[in-house]
Amino acid sequence: MVRHTLLWPSWLLLLARSVQANTEKTIFKAPPVINMPTQPPTLDSLGLDILTPDVSSLRTRVQANFPDEASPGGPATWLLLYNLTASQRYEMRVCWAATQPTSFTLDTYELDEVFETPELITSLAVYSQIRHLTPDGVAGKATPPIQLDRHGHGDIQASVLFLRILAKADYFSDDEARMSLVEPVNVDLILDPYVLNVLPRSLAPTAAYITAVAALAVFLSQYVRSRIHGPSVVPVAKKSQ
Repeated sequence: MVRHTLLWPSWLLLLARSVQANTEKTIFKAPPVINMPTQPPTLDSLGLDILTPDVSSLRTRVQANFPDEASPGGPATWLLLYNLTASQRYEMRVCWAATQPTSFTLDTYELDEVFETPELITSLAVYSQIRHLTPDGVAGKATPPIQLDRHGHGDIQASVLFLRILAKADYFSDDEARMSLVEPVNVDLILDPYVLNVLPRSLAPTAAYITAVAALAVFLSQYVRSRIHGPSVVPVAKKSQ
């Protein structure tokens, strides 16, 4: 009984991990704070969905497709991760239903890397055009403009990253219509900061609960063992007459 009791925390941990089914994630550290001009074109003019530590989740739809030579990883969806804490570790997750088999690839890029890489800036520009043409289409509902933090002479100071999501359809069907036209995937996007750069904030309550259960299990096992065996008795040697 004692051994089974001590195994409970392990089973709880496995249960917590199983919740991550149909989840793809990437872990990254936020870049240093940079100054960004407020003169057009600005980041908010791109029309991207935005995630921040305060607004850290978004339910939307992501366009997926079967891979081809032009996009082997599937079509790209771009987001902006804004107002991060420099050098803090974050986990970015995309969660989706098993009824829409999809393979996701998540990549984060600093602003300079995107603007200096023709392939990335072209992909971002194409997606931005789609967002402006269909703000409530497959890319999801358009978000309000960024509430930019202005300092000094109107410049913007923030730790910012671009997030690119590639979505590749991962199924085969006898239905020709389903194979020729891939439906957008319903997803939950979650930006999860780490506590002390050790543990995702969303798992902190689970970790505290498991720790409490483990401590209680140890205490109960020691109590039960002491009740079963009783206090130890040390025999006293008789004095010789």
